[in-house]
Amino acid sequence: MAWQLFKLGRWSFIHRRVVVVAWLLLLALAGVGAATLSGKTTESFTLRGMESTDAFELIEERSPGASPDGATARVVFEAPAGESLTDPAHRQVIEESLALADTGSVISVDDPFTTGTVSEDGAVAYAAVNYSTPPGEVATADHEALDAVKQSAEDAGLRAVVGGDAAGADLHDDLAEVIGIGVAFVVLAITFGSMIAAGMPLVTAIIGVGIGAAGITALTGFVELNAVTPALGTMLGLAVGIDYALFILSRYQHEVRAGRSLEEAAGTAVGTAGSAVIFAGLTVIIALLGLAITGIDFLTQMGVAAAAMVAFAVLISLTLLPAFLGFAGRSVVRPRRRKASEGTGPDAPEAETAGRRWARAVTKHRFSTLVGGVALAGVISIPVASMELAILDSGVNPAGSDSRVAHDLIADNFGEGMNGPLLVVVDTAGADDKLAAVDIVHGELESAGGSVAHIIPPLADGSEEAREALGEQLDAVDLANFTVIPEGGPSDATTKELVDSIRGALSGLPDETGAQAMVTGQTAVGVDISQELADVFPLYLLVVVGLAFVLLVLVFRSVLVPLKAALGFLLSVGVALGCTVAVFQWGWLNSLIGLDATSPVLFILPLLLTGVLFGLAMDYEVFLVTRMREAYVRGTEARQAVVDGFAHSARVVTAAALIMFGVFAGFALGDDSIIKTIGFALAVGVIADAFLVRMLIVPAAMAIIGKNIWWLPKWLDRALPDLDVEGEALTRRIGPPPGAAQVPAGTTATASSAVTPPHEAPENRHSEERQAANR
Repeated sequence: MAWQLFKLGRWSFIHRRVVVVAWLLLLALAGVGAATLSGKTTESFTLRGMESTDAFELIEERSPGASPDGATARVVFEAPAGESLTDPAHRQVIEESLALADTGSVISVDDPFTTGTVSEDGAVAYAAVNYSTPPGEVATADHEALDAVKQSAEDAGLRAVVGGDAAGADLHDDLAEVIGIGVAFVVLAITFGSMIAAGMPLVTAIIGVGIGAAGITALTGFVELNAVTPALGTMLGLAVGIDYALFILSRYQHEVRAGRSLEEAAGTAVGTAGSAVIFAGLTVIIALLGLAITGIDFLTQMGVAAAAMVAFAVLISLTLLPAFLGFAGRSVVRPRRRKASEGTGPDAPEAETAGRRWARAVTKHRFSTLVGGVALAGVISIPVASMELAILDSGVNPAGSDSRVAHDLIADNFGEGMNGPLLVVVDTAGADDKLAAVDIVHGELESAGGSVAHIIPPLADGSEEAREALGEQLDAVDLANFTVIPEGGPSDATTKELVDSIRGALSGLPDETGAQAMVTGQTAVGVDISQELADVFPLYLLVVVGLAFVLLVLVFRSVLVPLKAALGFLLSVGVALGCTVAVFQWGWLNSLIGLDATSPVLFILPLLLTGVLFGLAMDYEVFLVTRMREAYVRGTEARQAVVDGFAHSARVVTAAALIMFGVFAGFALGDDSIIKTIGFALAVGVIADAFLVRMLIVPAAMAIIGKNIWWLPKWLDRALPDLDVEGEALTRRIGPPPGAAQVPAGTTATASSAVTPPHEAPENRHSEERQAANR
């Protein structure tokens, strides 16, 4: 494989104008598609086949004009201090303002004075505006009408804010991308010491993200995508695009310094580092496409879109970057200064660098390092034990935003539960006595316990006229609805317990009456999806980790290296989730990322974080351990190979981790609560995996295990194809670089250093140091 990639890199270098024009044409084509074919995204998370969504479908079937899953705007009015909204003048203002919201897609506009949504002191009232379109698909005209409602009330002296899912949110945060690119540029400039070299990975990543984002935008004209999908794709595409180009560019500089011609250096960089890029990208793609195993549409969409972004990042790194190198020539290579004691050759692999000193210290104190690193990860992971999951509501939006103000006003004046009411749907089609079935449901709800604040029954009152009207309704549509207002908010644990309690109490209704009751509403949808994700998570983990394990066995030709990589990944996930719980749920230092409220963890985060972080963690594993294996297969003693491989790759892996951290942290500082949560968890996970796991625990564990870390059964060794990830066959074809020292016949040399024949040196520090000095 290394030879084929070598030819691809050299061809792209030579035919650079063709390659650049081709990618720019693809970018332009994707841009035209996005401009002409794009549609709307949705902000709702739904899943068919759950009780809550089945209830929505039943309502739509029995009442064709109804839209139970349509968007809702909540217009909240507040009177000036000391005044009441029940005053005739204020009441008239509210009625006239709400009339402006009635557009063609509005099903109903509630009158707060009729529905009773006026606070006891008359200071606050709110009205629900119900739309036929789902959240995220509300038309621009409807948003403009809501703005007119707000402006009309404010012109008359009232305070008005608009909340609810119809208000929408912009999940695309340009500032987040600017922060990520800025951090990446600084890290790249320091790493390469060249502004041109620093700019190349950024330009290639931006082109890849541009093509991918435009493609996703064009796809929204044909498929309903969740609004998080493009944001997640952009986040990952930018991070891995910069990192993959960074690894190849670093190897290119190395080969040029070693004395290779420019086009041969470009081919060698793609043939060696490019091999690692392909397998690193494949692990990310496998993890993302594995989200389809859940059977949940919006997660599948996120996974496929993000996987496509990663695929573009890999392809661009292998082709467009070498083309850019063809234009830049030697201007991206800064001569490396060395001390006289380190030698004067173009490549001195044994130079005493910070990475080499770190690796020697870790391998020397390997037992204490391993125990300390694992213990630290375990302590940070402790909050995971108290993690609560939920769909995030507007109560975690930035303070001062309309949606947050509306949420707080309703919670303070009507109770937290008014922000997340439950809907109990009674299907009486199979009941002999329909009214009796409704009465039984009412009784069960009243006995549900103290977590119920209020019940709004289908009966306006207990009069005979009301019962007759309800009986006529049941004869017509066989459907009755109860609204249950919980005492707790939508994401409170007590509300989720109430959903389970009501379902348990009504589970016997079909046997007792022939009727069936279902609990729905956005809160119930969140409970159902969380449970569905929890049920499918073990299967997802088994499939994704299993496929990646096979891939890593092919790459490293070892059983223990992939096993160690998977175990280390679990530590990274624990640290990421532990910090997320501590910050978002417990409120520790949450003001540093712009939070002023606590909330449960985003319900999709554990599974999404597992998929994305697993792929990224394997990136660092591949880039770091590949160089260790490269040294080992060339004859270096196992523990010294850990030191040598770490010394070669630590600098670039450090830069890659800092870049990814900067990209994800930029999104964590944004305003949207969903993207903020995902960005924060990924930022912490990347730092934990790169520095705590891959640069501390991994070299310590490999030093303890020694040469047995590369053990592979002989029958499996014969069965596996030789992918030549280390580029050994490539080196035999093109020869070592001119700057490499001559090696004895019968031995091989890497493209990066001169090596000694294979040996098994005494495994002690003094012998290793003598071997390093001799080399």
